[in-house]
Amino acid sequence: QVQLVESGGGLVQAGGSLRLSCAASGRTFSRYAMGWFRQAPGKEREFVARIRWIDGNTYYADSLKGRCTISRDNAQNTVVLQMNSLKPEDTAVYYCAAVFSPKRTMTKPLAYDLWGQGTQVTVSS
Repeated sequence: QVQLVESGGGLVQAGGSLRLSCAASGRTFSRYAMGWFRQAPGKEREFVARIRWIDGNTYYADSLKGRCTISRDNAQNTVVLQMNSLKPEDTAVYYCAAVFSPKRTMTKPLAYDLWGQGTQVTVSS
């Protein structure tokens, strides 16, 4: 059984940075892409960024474009989300997820096949 485990969340002041990691554990699995989503209280789960595993192609949501970078480490089987210049509105639970096969769109939660449990990010003003 494969699991995705996020880490790196926490409390940070506005303008600060956080580095979120997502590690895949368990049996080896093939993935087409990995993504990060976030969900604030009372809001829908929102796409943040995704990376295509085979070539590292990335795509970002406008809300965080220029302030975050998604990357992968094939050897460590992890995906990282580096977030800078954080704002209070970035406060949310951040989830990583995996897509097993190509999908027309990978900005919707329904495109993803496997999810982690999430890590809380709180940005204070």
